[in-house]
Amino acid sequence: MSVFETRSEEETIELGRRIASELPRRAVVLLIGNLGAGKTTLAKGIISGLGAAQPDEVSSPTFTLIHEYGRVYHIDLYRLDRVQEIATLGLDEIFDRDAVVLIEWGERFPQLMPTDRIEIRLRMLDDDRREIEMEAVNGPELGQRTPLR
Repeated sequence: MSVFETRSEEETIELGRRIASELPRRAVVLLIGNLGAGKTTLAKGIISGLGAAQPDEVSSPTFTLIHEYGRVYHIDLYRLDRVQEIATLGLDEIFDRDAVVLIEWGERFPQLMPTDRIEIRLRMLDDDRREIEMEAVNGPELGQRTPLR
């Protein structure tokens, strides 16, 4: 497990870029944390680091549920309450693609998440500082990424 601390939104985005360089070409990444913990901010950095979009082009998919940036998917399950609602999203098909899949609030539905995944836990220390823990669960190797471009 790797643990980081960021002191600003810019540092969180930069950490996301560094994390992107460690991700395998195909990965499911759960972004876990309370509202305001910085999940979308970290996703901006990861998506930018993968070369899929600039940070200012990335927004929370809270209402649309899924944003696609080429071979990167950013999914937000916050507004969903039942497994049946998620079944309509086609997550299994997305998980089978050669892609990086970032999921906010996926921990609410553990039975639907792949067993091989990366979990990133974000915790607010104060208004600006975040503690960010990253751990590979059951298999994905960090540091063996091949470019998505």
